[in-house]
Amino acid sequence: MGTGTTSGPTKQRHIEDLPAALSMTPAQLAQAVGRFDGDTTAMVTAAIRAAGRAFEELDACYEVIDDASVTSRAIAARLSALLAAEDEPGVGRELDALDAVSARARGTDRARELLHRVLGREEATERALPAVRRLTGADLPALPSAYADDAGFDDLMALAAREEELAPRLRDAHAERLREVAAHLVHVVEQVAVVGFTDEAFPRESAHEARRAHALWVRCLAERRRDLG
Repeated sequence: MGTGTTSGPTKQRHIEDLPAALSMTPAQLAQAVGRFDGDTTAMVTAAIRAAGRAFEELDACYEVIDDASVTSRAIAARLSALLAAEDEPGVGRELDALDAVSARARGTDRARELLHRVLGREEATERALPAVRRLTGADLPALPSAYADDAGFDDLMALAAREEELAPRLRDAHAERLREVAAHLVHVVEQVAVVGFTDEAFPRESAHEARRAHALWVRCLAERRRDLG
C-alpha cells in the first residue's frame, strides 16, 4: 500500500515518535523550522518537505497494517492445521502471535490520525464492518446422555446399557463440537486478515473472540476426554 523507503526498526521508531512530534506548539514549530522572515520560497520548500515526510510516514503506517493482514492469513492457515492435529500448545502460540500482530497494527492508530490531520484530510473510515460473532457452548450440538432421558432407570445395569447405546452418538457429537469451534476460530482470524487493521475496534474484538473460541475448544477437548477416554 505504501511507497515509503524507511526500513525496519527505524520505520517503527519514526511511527512511534510522531504523536510527540506532531503535537508541538506553534512556537516550538517555528523554532524548529525557522521563521523564514518573509522568504516565501523557503517557506514553500519547507512545507513541501514536511508534506513529503508526512506521506512517507503514512506509507510506513500502512505497510505495518498490510504486513499484519498478510501475517494473519498465514496464522489462520497454521491454525487450521494445528486444530485438526489437536496441538494445544501450537494453537496457543499462534494466538500469541496474532495478539502481537494486532498490537503492532493498533500502534499506528494515533500516528495515522495525526498525519491525516497534518495533511488536511480525513482517513476514510466509514465502512460497514462484519460483525464479530461470539460462539458459546450453548451454540454447539448437545451431548447425549442417559441422565438426560425422560425415562428413569431402575438399576445401574439399565443405565449402563443406555449409555452404551448412546456411545456412537456421543462420539459424533464431540467430533462435531470440536469441528464447529475450530472452524469458527479460523474464520475469526481469516476475517480480520481480509477486513484489515485500519479500524481500531474490529481487530481488538476479533483477537478477543479468538481467545474465547480457543478456551471453548480446549474445554471441548477436555469434555471428550472425560466422556470417551
